[in-house]
Amino acid sequence: MIDDFKHKGLRAKMIEDLKKKGILNEVVLQAIHKIPRHFFIQDNTFLRYAYSTDEAFPIGAGQTISRPHTVAFQTDLLQVKKGDKILEIGTGSGYQTAVLCELGAKVFSIERQKELFDKTKILLEKMGYVCKLFYGDGYAGQPSFAPFDKIIVTCGAPFIPDALLNQLKIGGLMVIPVGNGPKQEMTVIKKIKEHEFEKINFGEFRFVPMLNEKN
Repeated sequence: MIDDFKHKGLRAKMIEDLKKKGILNEVVLQAIHKIPRHFFIQDNTFLRYAYSTDEAFPIGAGQTISRPHTVAFQTDLLQVKKGDKILEIGTGSGYQTAVLCELGAKVFSIERQKELFDKTKILLEKMGYVCKLFYGDGYAGQPSFAPFDKIIVTCGAPFIPDALLNQLKIGGLMVIPVGNGPKQEMTVIKKIKEHEFEKINFGEFRFVPMLNEKN
């Protein structure tokens, strides 16, 4: 795995592009700047996809690596603090996982595609990221490790799973794209009390669907 001056230059340009698109959280931008995103695509033939802020790219098993702008936007909404215990639904390529680790979070991430789970686990270990990865159903969350300070869902959910709401601590935040169609509404949910929540929407995004069967 090589991260040379060309890659770093492309990464610096990507950060400037993200700023132009309204991502102004310097802590998030610094974390993204550190991560060689091309490692998660693993094919230099498609290098332009690695550092274009508006490009998603297939990573196998019918999944994609989210656009850098989407990753930055969701991460900003999540308001990550060092030491936060975060549940991620949809490990995918591991790129969002790496961003959360760079921010100092304790990450618990679930992936339903065995092919991706196996590949991503090896990659994140090689890159030195310490996190807990699970092969399983994202709708069920990880009750054994709950409650979580934050939950981030990186796939389009047709509805907000009750299991995830139950595993969010009081005062915690969940960022989840919700909708049945080709586009979803980015939603931030704050848990006020055990059965009381506040919801704010932040516009339409496009994600692969959240499915419950394991493959």
